[in-house]
Amino acid sequence: MSTHAMLLGTLAMGLFATCRVMAEEPKAPAAPPATNYSSRILTPPAPASPRINGPRVYGQRPGRPFLYTIPATGDRPMTFAADGLPNGLSLDAGTGRITGALDQAGEYSVILRATNARGEAKRDFKIVIGDQITLTPPMGWNSWNCWAGAVDRDKVLRSARAMVSSGLINHGWTFINIDDTWQGKRDPKTMALQGNEKFPDMKELCDQIHAMGLKPGIYSTPWITSYANHPGGSSDTAEGSWSKPTIEKRGNVNKKTKPWHMGEHHFMMQDAKQWADWGFDYLKCDWNPIEEPDVKEMHDALLASGRDIVYSLSNNAPFSGAEMYARLANCWRTTGDIRDSWWSLTGIGFTQSKWAPYAGPGHWNDPDMLVVGYVGWGPKLHPTNLTADEQYTHISLWCLLSAPLLIGCDLERLDDFTLSLLTNDEVLAIDQDPLGKQATLVAQDGEVEITRADRPGSAHKLPEKQVWAKELEDGSRAVGLFNLGPSESDVTVKWSDLKIEGKQVIRDLWRQKDLGTFDDSFHASVPPHGAVLVRVISVSPRQ
Repeated sequence: MSTHAMLLGTLAMGLFATCRVMAEEPKAPAAPPATNYSSRILTPPAPASPRINGPRVYGQRPGRPFLYTIPATGDRPMTFAADGLPNGLSLDAGTGRITGALDQAGEYSVILRATNARGEAKRDFKIVIGDQITLTPPMGWNSWNCWAGAVDRDKVLRSARAMVSSGLINHGWTFINIDDTWQGKRDPKTMALQGNEKFPDMKELCDQIHAMGLKPGIYSTPWITSYANHPGGSSDTAEGSWSKPTIEKRGNVNKKTKPWHMGEHHFMMQDAKQWADWGFDYLKCDWNPIEEPDVKEMHDALLASGRDIVYSLSNNAPFSGAEMYARLANCWRTTGDIRDSWWSLTGIGFTQSKWAPYAGPGHWNDPDMLVVGYVGWGPKLHPTNLTADEQYTHISLWCLLSAPLLIGCDLERLDDFTLSLLTNDEVLAIDQDPLGKQATLVAQDGEVEITRADRPGSAHKLPEKQVWAKELEDGSRAVGLFNLGPSESDVTVKWSDLKIEGKQVIRDLWRQKDLGTFDDSFHASVPPHGAVLVRVISVSPRQ
């Protein structure tokens, strides 16, 4: 036997001992190297002195388990304090984790403090105990866009550890979400769906993620079978039996036919209780068409579970149901699945204006995950096909849209450029602004046709120069100047577009520096497929 064959045999035996499914998978080939965009980094390094980041408001329901990790950058060791923390909550001064439970509804004003050898930072923070959670868009990671069906317990834990070791946790990134293919059989006693061989102990997994100061998420569907052909939340039998369907052709899964259909017997209540008992904090519920009876059934099950679980609907929710989604869910996918192409990014991101009235604290429009870093829908990964400028457009626009920010790449392979995109606190603050308004298109000029490289003849037409703007809680405006064309071009925002007047200070958010004071408008030279993201701040702020 050759040395190579012996090595493969040993590897296969080791994997079989922990996970039979993974033992059958071919070894993923090494991913190609990413383009070195280090010279294109705009985000300044975080200072050594403490800086508290993340949202300024946090919502929880009365009596529910509370976990909030204060996101702060700066040299370690660092100690934390919280002035005015209400009874029922406690702070670990070493980790910055606030835990406990509050039974009494109300608003609690807290001052967060972070101290290291370089100084102290403090920040106002509001805790709202009531009937709303996700008062700002959730920020985290989802397994699908890198690992897809190859996800397992080890990859999830490695991703959680990487979120901590990379420093993402210090900028407000919180959720570690398992997507499809975790599902095993139903427990004959509780009738709740259990993990399969890849996820043998879900509670232990959740406990480990919580111990890092992060929050775990899970996936389900009200169909009998998920998109990836694993058990769903309903069954054609009272005992919840399921067998993997034989599929000759993918076809249209949206028709109410086998294997993708609603079963006669529903187990949403049992599943939600199980997720709460395990300790999950986020649910991606995935099917199509998304109809109110099924949305409400899971909504009610999550409320009855005893734990706050973010309720995210997927996928491609029709606009006609927007009012219902905002009433019953925390997030909802406004589109089909995103891909790492300019065609996909523009077709999704620049068509979101009509959804703006339905976004706000507790309920957010979701244009799908971030496609930066190493992606590939598992297990074979590749560097994103988006250029540096297209990635700046991607993050700038998603933050303007007050979108849930879910990283879709391999967190263990974050290069400096990708990390700089995900750790600019002034940019992320636009997404996390407590007012919760979504940007809309306020000005446009020209037209450009964007073609799909892998499908000749497929194209969409969009305005070539676009200005998107959103009002922020302090009265300033966040403004994105976008150039969708193939050549560098000037893009202008007029104060009349923003419904403001007078002298305004312009702050470049990616570079984190003021550009000066301007009278009636501001213009910038924007690279092809690129963006300039600014805050427009009145010289005479409102009283």
